[in-house]
Amino acid sequence: MISFLLHIGAWAALGLAGLRFLVSVTNALGPRRLPPGVPGKSHNLSVLIPARNEESNIGPILDDLLAGDTGGHVGEILVYDDLSTDNTAGVVGEKARNHSVVRLIRGGELPPGWLGKNHACHRLAAEARGSFFLFLDADLRLGPGAMEEALARMEEKRLDLLSMFPVQIMKTTGEKVTVPLMNWILLSLLPLPLVLRSKRSSLAAANGQFMLFDADAYRAMEPHARWRGNPVEDIAIAREMKRRGRRVETLPGTEKVRCRMYAGFREAREGFAKNLFEFFGGSAALTLAFWLFLTLAPFLVLVLDPLWWAVYAVLVSGIRVLTSVAGKQPVWQNILLWLPQHVAFLRIIARAWHRKQTGTLAWKDRIIA
Repeated sequence: MISFLLHIGAWAALGLAGLRFLVSVTNALGPRRLPPGVPGKSHNLSVLIPARNEESNIGPILDDLLAGDTGGHVGEILVYDDLSTDNTAGVVGEKARNHSVVRLIRGGELPPGWLGKNHACHRLAAEARGSFFLFLDADLRLGPGAMEEALARMEEKRLDLLSMFPVQIMKTTGEKVTVPLMNWILLSLLPLPLVLRSKRSSLAAANGQFMLFDADAYRAMEPHARWRGNPVEDIAIAREMKRRGRRVETLPGTEKVRCRMYAGFREAREGFAKNLFEFFGGSAALTLAFWLFLTLAPFLVLVLDPLWWAVYAVLVSGIRVLTSVAGKQPVWQNILLWLPQHVAFLRIIARAWHRKQTGTLAWKDRIIA
């Protein structure tokens, strides 16, 4: 009986690895990033940036936006200062004095039931007047032409929402053992081409760091109000838009869309802990089971013929390579750091569980659960 169960586990491990490998191939080969292009007509784009304690980031992203609007499409850049305790408002105010398209919106106390970023985005959209809404995180960096290419893609595919996963900038070892986990999980479980091509709402994803909406579609749904308390509102928004028959596309990032998401291990651990379980249906048990199964899988496959173990090794190595390629991350770095990344994954699970049990899940000095 034990031998039978071990063989079932071994074949399940091979099957999961094979499925994740095929998904990784799909994401590495296509879609092929944001293609070059310029919009066929002029657009009135509202760029909307929620900011809380972003003094070091807000200036550079505003400079990128002001320098990168080569087609004159940006009608306004609105920054919502969410009760920052640093000089975020001062930096934005200085930019606003020199550039009429920049406007600072000062936030107030967070209403009950809202998460900070969701409330900030909702307030920004209420102030925006453009025909397109581009929500950006303050720590994003944009290269010249990025906004034009995004608008051209919206036109070409008649999209209601275009989202991208930025190329991640990783400077410390702590970031290198944590940040790649996002791509390793998502890009091996969700085939991104199906976000646009399939009508199934379950095959949907988005990244709140870069979300470009058709303004009419956004206003019809008011998504940030609808999911005011959801820590992974970006995915919920994408799924609901697909349920309503809206056209959604999510692409891997390019060098023109970059981000240093976290500075160091501790910040990355806290950042991922706030929403890790939501990627697994909100279940801590399922998240831990996923980690534990992947930990045991190489040993389970040993009960089969050595050839099958070699096949398994090729598959899991291929997943690392392909998700690194899709995310434009160093391949050999992610292979060499496989074990530290796996341990870091468990540490994030433990932190998320502790925070959830004690009601201290927090981000930007706010309790969010």
